[in-house]
Amino acid sequence: MELRTRALQVLLIPDPDEKAAAARALYDQRDTLSLDPDALLTPDAALPGRPERPRLMSVLQVPSRSPFTIEGRAALLHAIAHIEFNAINLALDAVWRFPGMPTDFYADWLLVAAEEALHFSLLDKHLRTLGRRYGDFDAHDGLWSMARRTEGDVLARMALVPRTLEARGLDATPPLQAKLGRAGDHRAVEILDIILRDEVGHVRIGNRWYRHLCRERGLDPVALYPRLVEQFEAPRLRPPFNVQARSEAGFSDEEIAYLSS
Repeated sequence: MELRTRALQVLLIPDPDEKAAAARALYDQRDTLSLDPDALLTPDAALPGRPERPRLMSVLQVPSRSPFTIEGRAALLHAIAHIEFNAINLALDAVWRFPGMPTDFYADWLLVAAEEALHFSLLDKHLRTLGRRYGDFDAHDGLWSMARRTEGDVLARMALVPRTLEARGLDATPPLQAKLGRAGDHRAVEILDIILRDEVGHVRIGNRWYRHLCRERGLDPVALYPRLVEQFEAPRLRPPFNVQARSEAGFSDEEIAYLSS
């Protein structure tokens, strides 16, 4: 089995638990599979593979969630689990979709897929202690919508998914942990510690390949970024920013200053 072909097969799996297990297994098996970076692959079904639930709707239609009731906390953790499930899909999509990249690119995104799969499984297991499971609440499709918009350009994908949408988690996680801690859900805080640690690495990978592609194309990564935000209708990020985490994830002082402005 060829590695990128297998990544596409895993992306098509609809069952979340099966997909998470397969993504982690694929990372473990990566050295036993051949790699054809130049293969042009074509999916034979609609992407990504998804369960029938959760029902997907506009971001504006998804209600806000308070962690200070069991039902509200379950809904909040479900929203985070949905982000992690989509992040598995996004990482696998980067592996199969974009040919002609260095070998390390595919290894990096397989690692991301495996870690996102772990995050999803931890959250879904914790949800079940609250009497819920993934699929029990409605969710939105913002992450995958950006994947569709950037499917024709790996540089835009690196700029606007890991460095923009996923990097928002670096900013949002500490305040969310504080709320969950006040609500007494210490296990959720522990899980978010794991997620925040790994997401710094994931955003760093996005920064690495964004800058690599900018160098290849002779582009200024700082000047290019706002043009990509405009072209692909990416959300404008708003403060406060987790400057320490963003610095650890590879954002330059100039880039952080741009965000803050």
